[in-house]
Amino acid sequence: MKIYVVGLGPGEWKQMTQRAMEALEECDVITGYDVYVDLIRERFQHKKLISTPMKKEAERCHIAIAEALKGQTVAMVCSGDAGVYGMAGLMYEVAQQYEPIEIEVVSGITAACSGAAVLGAPLIHDFAVISLSDLLTPWELIEKRIDCAAMADFVICFYNPSSIKRQDYLKKACGIVLKHRGEGTMCGFVKNIGREGETGTVLALGALKDTRVDMFTTVFIGNSQTRKIGEKLVTPRGYHNV
Repeated sequence: MKIYVVGLGPGEWKQMTQRAMEALEECDVITGYDVYVDLIRERFQHKKLISTPMKKEAERCHIAIAEALKGQTVAMVCSGDAGVYGMAGLMYEVAQQYEPIEIEVVSGITAACSGAAVLGAPLIHDFAVISLSDLLTPWELIEKRIDCAAMADFVICFYNPSSIKRQDYLKKACGIVLKHRGEGTMCGFVKNIGREGETGTVLALGALKDTRVDMFTTVFIGNSQTRKIGEKLVTPRGYHNV
């Protein structure tokens, strides 16, 4: 009985780790959120595929464990890295309700890293990753985290920057950052990382504040040293000063 919690990376095959591919090949059953299972459906159609819609995360874990208890090897798939806003933690929590099951987390490339590569090199120095989704975290706490990260001059990477119900959250977040940084602070965003329609845009914080994005966008706000080099976003680390 074993469950792999597998990070698929951005979405395209060549950005998935070799270990992730091996785990998926080894398993009998693949479970996950509808969108993520669909990414691998064609390649693994010979496996038993079980998917559930958004907001069914705990149910998804129970399903995976039930399949494992039948003596099967199961993979729970996530986008990016399974341990970064993924299912790894919840799987460990839910598994406590059952007899011992071996769980192995298989890392993947999270959007902060894959998106940064599209833009250039914005994460060369210290950075913070913050989700703007208030589905599981109160907005007041998210605001506090943004304010602290901006005050500390971290490069900030925003996950889940907008949705149909949260269209103004990026604007609010940028407003908080602007208390500590100028409108000329260099930023960027990447849409559809590693998938069809991938685009990267470099722009100033003042312009970012009024930009419409979606849930498939990852946003990067530079620190006081981040600058545009050519068409790329770069944060110096200070090697020239050593």
